[in-house]
Amino acid sequence: MTLAVISHSDCLLHENFSGHPERPQRLSAINDQLISSGLDAVLRHVDAPLATREQLLRAHSEGYVDDVFARSPKQGSVELDPDTMMSPHSLQAALRAAGAGIKALDLVFAGEVQSAFCSVRPPGHHAGKDFAMGFCIFNNVAVAAAHALDHYQLERVAIVDFDVHHGNGTENIFSQEPRVLFCSSFQHPFYPHSGHQSTDNHMVSALLASGSGGDEFKAKIQASWLPALHEFKPQLVLISAGFDGHIEDDMAELNLTEADFSWITEQIKVIADTYAEGRMVSFLEGGYALSALGRSVVAHLKAMMG
Repeated sequence: MTLAVISHSDCLLHENFSGHPERPQRLSAINDQLISSGLDAVLRHVDAPLATREQLLRAHSEGYVDDVFARSPKQGSVELDPDTMMSPHSLQAALRAAGAGIKALDLVFAGEVQSAFCSVRPPGHHAGKDFAMGFCIFNNVAVAAAHALDHYQLERVAIVDFDVHHGNGTENIFSQEPRVLFCSSFQHPFYPHSGHQSTDNHMVSALLASGSGGDEFKAKIQASWLPALHEFKPQLVLISAGFDGHIEDDMAELNLTEADFSWITEQIKVIADTYAEGRMVSFLEGGYALSALGRSVVAHLKAMMG
């Protein structure tokens, strides 16, 4: 069955300060690689809708959502945190990024597609219930997970996050929600300096030392994530797909390659196929070395399609 790519041109309009690594060219690099690989021809492209206030409030506090809307500038820029900017088009982009996951789930549960990739920005996994952080305004994967719990009445949703940074915002939102299993792999110690102290059995962390490569990555996933996922038996698998652990990406100090991203996606697909009728939705998080990002996304999508 077809894999959908959910995106929107509004996501290209979000601007950060000059030299900021989270830039519009990230989406262009992905599109270029999809075309050059030939994969683009077999994908279904869908425009992301705007997330509604109701959908945002399933994951974020009312005060936080109101604050983001109130601070959206008509010109210039504002800082939500030292790394997270809003320009005049950022709110629209963030609403599209959150809305992409809603659309993806609706397509998957309607049986129109088996799986989907949300090629969106700004990313989301550092945004918590009531705070912006680390380039993230709304937590896109959390909005989708909450939609799955509330609208589709699921009892078990897994979120797996292989970004090089811990998805602290996702953990913040679901720390008291046992219907969500959150598995995160990340370099440690490293920004945002969280995830290593969690005692909740539905928050599973795979800590990777600086310099770790594919062998260490696979060993940690096999020892921690996979047993937890098989025990949990998710009805839906959501992926925070960060590619900033790539050896060519200077955002961090891991030595992963496209083959490693393909491998982890294959493991996730086994879980989805075994317990969730293949239902799997992925969200772009990090990845800032443009060529490596594009190649890694191609490997990720090929593995999602099997």
